[in-house]
Amino acid sequence: MSTEAENVIARLKNSGLLRSQGLIAGKWVDAHDRKTIKVCNPATGEVIVDVPCMGQKETNDAISSAYEAFYSWSKLTATERSKYLRKWYDLLIAHKEDLGQLITLEQGKPLKESLGEVIYGAGFIEFSAEEAKRIYGDIIPATLPDRRLFVLKQPVGVVGAIAPWNFPLAMITRKVGPALACGCTVVIKPSELTPLTALAAAELSLQAGIPPGVVNVVMGNAADIGDALLSSTQVRKITFTGSTAVGKKLMAGAAGTVKRVSLELGGNAPCIVFDDADLDVAVKGALAAKFRNSGQTCVCANRVLVQEGIYEKFANAFSKAVQNLQVGDGFTEGVAQGPLINEAAVQKVESFIKDAISKGAKVLLGGKRHSLGMTYYEPTVIGDVKSEMLLSREEVFGPVAPLLLFKTEEEAIRLANDTNAGLAAYVFTNSIQRSWRVSEALEYGLVGINEGIISTEVAPFGGVKQSGLGREGSKYGMDEYLEIKYVCLGNMNSN
Repeated sequence: MSTEAENVIARLKNSGLLRSQGLIAGKWVDAHDRKTIKVCNPATGEVIVDVPCMGQKETNDAISSAYEAFYSWSKLTATERSKYLRKWYDLLIAHKEDLGQLITLEQGKPLKESLGEVIYGAGFIEFSAEEAKRIYGDIIPATLPDRRLFVLKQPVGVVGAIAPWNFPLAMITRKVGPALACGCTVVIKPSELTPLTALAAAELSLQAGIPPGVVNVVMGNAADIGDALLSSTQVRKITFTGSTAVGKKLMAGAAGTVKRVSLELGGNAPCIVFDDADLDVAVKGALAAKFRNSGQTCVCANRVLVQEGIYEKFANAFSKAVQNLQVGDGFTEGVAQGPLINEAAVQKVESFIKDAISKGAKVLLGGKRHSLGMTYYEPTVIGDVKSEMLLSREEVFGPVAPLLLFKTEEEAIRLANDTNAGLAAYVFTNSIQRSWRVSEALEYGLVGINEGIISTEVAPFGGVKQSGLGREGSKYGMDEYLEIKYVCLGNMNSN
């Protein structure tokens, strides 16, 4: 193991944040059968630690724990829950360096990005602490003089939160923060590839004084854990970030007990560069939208649509900028792109590029595995991409930027919307009128105008079409964890 990795692990152990057990009812526990899975550093392939390979039995225990804790947690005042969350936020920020290093260790992204994720992820806890005190009901004017009508907002109940590996902290806090603020309790299922950040965050929730059972973490056999969450009548909501295929399975499984679901699924984000765009702004924005986290985000620019009048200039400037991206271990100073998460991810990228080349696309830059070996891949730009290629139809989830040429605004909108996905889109133009027209016409839940990084805890995040249901973040994300109850008081005129 590298000296840097060993030093990070030693620091994390000393801080108490390198947890290697599940969390159920406030206790750190192993799997019942003692089975484990290995958590590896994608930059080196080396094993960081073994964690429990949990399944249905452990998940049912966690559900029972969350169900029991719900009655006391939901009865706390909003102010009390807010104070707990604020303390949790403070601890996340106080341990920013430790958490950032842990993210880089198990996920591979550059340390600068990991530290940014900690700030971003902690922001959802801070926002939820503030918004907990603003969950308001309604008084409705009655239709009869002796009646009073009002509306209560109450917590859904136990929430099953299933998170992906690409943002091992933020995708959890984005779900757990509002759930706890509303009075729900949670069973978290992090990715088996990156469970350590979730466990560290859970440890800090305990240090913040959040009562045992309110936050539970299980990891291991994804299918068994998912089945347990879906089949339990005590779990009233599933919130999931991940692939569209898995999201559809969860949606179908939730029907058996008529659970509420929030799904943040795959994308196929268009990045549209018009002739009237500021070239420097467009290059900078497209670079950020495409290559952040080595292209492994659901809002990554999956297709870069460039108008014919600026195509050559943009392709040259963009390729030059991509060529300057430094690839390497995320702990190395100046590195902008780390490894892909595993070998399967690399093979997917290779298959997409092979398909594109066979159909006439041209590699302008990169297009092969990096000389560093392992799961490193060269930042890649592909020209002459067409709509029928896999690069245009599906999410590549890697450091590959396909360039597609278009002529008119109408054509750009048609190409952008020609997909079952509808999560994020990006537009670069100096025309205010065009920015309004295009953003209204795009069938996407999020649109960035002259900006490549648009996610924030204060704005609603979510997609349309097959990119999901519901919203996360902002005041709108709170409603995903609340039930509306109508109460009618009659005979108000009697004594």
